[in-house]
Amino acid sequence: MILMRKPSGNQLKEFIEQQAKLPFSYPNVEATRGPAPPSYAVDHNRIKLGHGELTYQRARKALLRWRMFELPWVQLCWPNTAVQTGNTVGILAHAAGGWWLNACRIVYTFDEGGEVERLGFAYGTLPEHAAKGEERFAVEWQHADDTVWYDMLGYSQPNHRLARLGGPLARRTQQRFAADAKQAMVRAVGGR
Repeated sequence: MILMRKPSGNQLKEFIEQQAKLPFSYPNVEATRGPAPPSYAVDHNRIKLGHGELTYQRARKALLRWRMFELPWVQLCWPNTAVQTGNTVGILAHAAGGWWLNACRIVYTFDEGGEVERLGFAYGTLPEHAAKGEERFAVEWQHADDTVWYDMLGYSQPNHRLARLGGPLARRTQQRFAADAKQAMVRAVGGR
């Protein structure tokens, strides 16, 4: 949904409640568990957050508190939403002169041990999102070299008419979010 003015708290709440009742806007639910579906743009972004267990614990906490969305031009609605399968969030972004209001539902979560410990989740787009597809957010601790990473993987296609018409701008906005989200996670764990 594209708006010329920033929506009120009540408008945000109503939008999220309405979207939460609807099916996903794409057929390949849980696509981020495997190879990219055909004809989707793929975005895979990683950044090293540091080393060791303390960094990993901070990264886990930051991910579960949606800290990657703490950006000047993005508002998560609502950051107190539990990272739990089935929960829906709204993402309000101020870009290209307007307010883009999107909704996503958490598709799956994971918390894995072993040589590489990983915690994360994926969410999928709902009908009024500018794009259609899925994005996975994860933190991992690689015991072999003691490094801790933040990892984002997304598959998307334009969904909204303006996103299709402004394809390059929509892709730049996605890339801007990925770059800014990586830096937000670095700040959240106390890195560089």
